[in-house]
Amino acid sequence: MIEIIPIKGVPIIKEGDDVGEAIVKAAEAQGTPIQDRDIIVVTHVVVSRAEGRIVNLDEVKPSRFAETIAEEYGKDPSLVEVVLREAKSIVRMGDGHIIVETRHGFICANAGVDKSNVPGKRNVALLPEDPDLSARRIRERVRELTGKDVAVIISDTHGRALREGEINVAIGVAGIEPLRDRRGENDLFGYTLKVKRTAVADELSSAAELVIGQADEGVPAAIIRGYRYQRSEDATSKRLLRPREKSLFI
Repeated sequence: MIEIIPIKGVPIIKEGDDVGEAIVKAAEAQGTPIQDRDIIVVTHVVVSRAEGRIVNLDEVKPSRFAETIAEEYGKDPSLVEVVLREAKSIVRMGDGHIIVETRHGFICANAGVDKSNVPGKRNVALLPEDPDLSARRIRERVRELTGKDVAVIISDTHGRALREGEINVAIGVAGIEPLRDRRGENDLFGYTLKVKRTAVADELSSAAELVIGQADEGVPAAIIRGYRYQRSEDATSKRLLRPREKSLFI
């Protein structure tokens, strides 16, 4: 049986706070202490706040290019400037949207710059500098405090081409192989699978979002318990990225 357990009671995370410790204490306080082989899914905004990846838009001087884009699409010039600074390249712009490739290699709106769940009306959260490293640090801290071997996923909300709505995806992983390669297996009727690779880290991130709060719920993390995942000590979210030369959309 697979359980998805919201971790409630996590205090508002500030720069320098210990995310791993906060999660461990909150899980214990609600009577669901962390166990071996748990998967802990944490929203990136919490990690970004702890790592000081917060920018006050009032302190940003927009470039002329940012001002031009902002004027055309009715956006805040300072916000556009922050997005451009976080972008490796612009993929698409239109209808008020800026889709970019981040320095991490993610294709997403606004370079992942997030205004939700960030204290201060003019503050925004950037993606962690190295989400995989962030996940490894949380995993190591959980193991240090509890002695339990867990997997950690840092998640973010992304849209999808030609699909309404958003889903959570993995932008950082530790302790779990993010892809399950099923090529070579046979289906129920004996057909050999040729292209089946399941993005388990993304699916687990979306499953966790069912209980993680994006509004006023105050639930920044979840435990997924009972899923038999493949352990990996050298896991990286980059395994989920499709090379540009194989993309049909960009």
